[in-house]
Amino acid sequence: DADVAAVRLADYRSPAYRIIHTDLTFDLADGTTRVTSRLTLERDPSTAPGTPLVLDGQALELVSVAVDDRRLEANEIQVDAESLTLLDVPAACTVTVVTDIHPETNTALEGLYKSGSMYCTQCEAEGFRRITYYLDRPDVLARFRTTLIADAARYPVLLSNGNLIADVALGDGRRQVTWEDPFPKPSYLFALVAGDLALLEDSFTTQSGRRVALRIYSEPHNIGQCGY
Repeated sequence: DADVAAVRLADYRSPAYRIIHTDLTFDLADGTTRVTSRLTLERDPSTAPGTPLVLDGQALELVSVAVDDRRLEANEIQVDAESLTLLDVPAACTVTVVTDIHPETNTALEGLYKSGSMYCTQCEAEGFRRITYYLDRPDVLARFRTTLIADAARYPVLLSNGNLIADVALGDGRRQVTWEDPFPKPSYLFALVAGDLALLEDSFTTQSGRRVALRIYSEPHNIGQCGY
């Protein structure tokens, strides 16, 4: 494709900043989903102080940006169609970014989109930047904690990477579910599913005697094929 720029190994540069931990909250709602991202960041020792932090982002509506819980003013950031730049950040800090996205009208099939009555994600290779502003590159690995908030009746199954650590019924008919992935991963491996899914359960015992739970989720009309 003549419109795709070549990426050459000789041009590789390590990231100026690294994300140690990513804490995401998705408030799934018709029309607009609000994503709150709290990033624990460290500047690479080889990076000069004062180097801007440039986060990738596409088709996002920026609501607010804060560094160590101080909301930044317009003159402290730059936003364009491909990125969010923080002009001056400490060597180590927490960056909180709030964005609005529209999964129902996302026809790119990248990031978070609505497929029928189900929310799902496709982040490989660079789809995560359609979810929130991020260092969306495979050499930035972070531990993820993901909280999903959605209508309990319409979306009884709320899934993301890692281990389920919290499942709370909220007073307004919604549920709040939190998953924590203990293993650092690049953003392209992030996954989220919310919907009315059927479940097939089984277990497997390893040679060392460890019992592993197996759970396969599927749309109800396909669950009968999942046993195979």
